[in-house]
Amino acid sequence: MAELTPTQVRARVAELAPWFHNMELKGVRTAPDHFLHDYPANKFTRFAHVVPEDLSGRSVLDIGCNAGFYSLEMKRRGADRVLGIDFDDRYLDQARLAAEVEDADIEFRKLSVYDLAKLGERFDLVIFMGVLYHLRHPLLALDLIYEHVADDLLLFQSMQRGADDIFEPEIDYDFSQTAHFDRPDYPKLHFIEHRYAGDWTNWWAPNASASAAMLRSAGFHVLDRPEEEVFLCSRADRPTDAGPVYPARPAANGHDKTKDTCR
Repeated sequence: MAELTPTQVRARVAELAPWFHNMELKGVRTAPDHFLHDYPANKFTRFAHVVPEDLSGRSVLDIGCNAGFYSLEMKRRGADRVLGIDFDDRYLDQARLAAEVEDADIEFRKLSVYDLAKLGERFDLVIFMGVLYHLRHPLLALDLIYEHVADDLLLFQSMQRGADDIFEPEIDYDFSQTAHFDRPDYPKLHFIEHRYAGDWTNWWAPNASASAAMLRSAGFHVLDRPEEEVFLCSRADRPTDAGPVYPARPAANGHDKTKDTCR
């Protein structure tokens, strides 16, 4: 395949606009007017040190890869296999363009976090950043990551609102005890019924305690919190027998949708 010229890159970038990842591809900025400026590179600099510098021999799954910024970064660190998944065709086209320009051997597939069982493989590092708060069923997503794809490390990030301190509740409380629920730092998921920042897919805004508690509940041990919204975790034992659920789908138009349900 012939190498793209800067003029060709500029035209392709314009065709695929708007971009949420502001990357530089052959001198062309994908989102020069981004409201978060040089995002996500400016965020990554605050926690890049917790990601192994050398990923040689390791595999990486980037869930909700968007335009592929983190997929590219992991490939630059030498990961043998990098798979990015997203459910938005435009984001996947953007990611494929970025990988083509950077000559990076990365696979991108259209897949939902709820369909991770279809992959049939585990990864040394799973990246799950900027996705949880867009999901109607966030804890289910973490359960599915644990059950089907996480083999070692999980790099997690979510938009957070509320208290930034992490409070770990007692293992149990008497039924009459209620004061802890009123603590600002008690694990809380703020539900967004309509829109937040003009986006109706912003469904949840956890506080820091809720992010940590949900990760622990899904079976992940928090190793580090290098940035207020970012957690590096390792796969551990689940604290209870609770895990993912797989709702059956009703038949529709003569087709039995239950046959498409991941098991």
